[in-house]
Amino acid sequence: MAKYAVVKTGSRQFIVSEGKLITTDKIKSEKDKPTDLEVLLRFNDETGEVEIGTPYLPKKAKMEIVEQLKGDKIRVAKFKAKVRYRRVQGFRPQLSKIKIQSI
Repeated sequence: MAKYAVVKTGSRQFIVSEGKLITTDKIKSEKDKPTDLEVLLRFNDETGEVEIGTPYLPKKAKMEIVEQLKGDKIRVAKFKAKVRYRRVQGFRPQLSKIKIQSI
C-alpha cells in the first residue's frame, strides 16, 4: 500500500512516503529522537483517497533525524569592473538528513 504525503519543514515542502530519507535545512532536535512534521496533504495510491488540510491535517508525520551534516560549499563572489576589487566568500549550509517513520 503506497501512501504519500506532502510535509512541511521550515519553509520547504516535500513529497514523502514511509521509510524515505530526505535532506533539509537543519532541524534543532536530537539525533534518533522521534519528532512530528506538519502534514499538508495525504494521498493513498491504492484507494485513490486524498485528504487536503486547511492548511494542515490534524494527523502528523513521525520522523527521526539520522544525521546532522554540512552541505556543499557555496562560493559568493563580487567584483567591481576596472578597479581591481574582488571579494570571494564561502558558505556551507547546515543540513539534517531525516527518515520518515510513519505518515
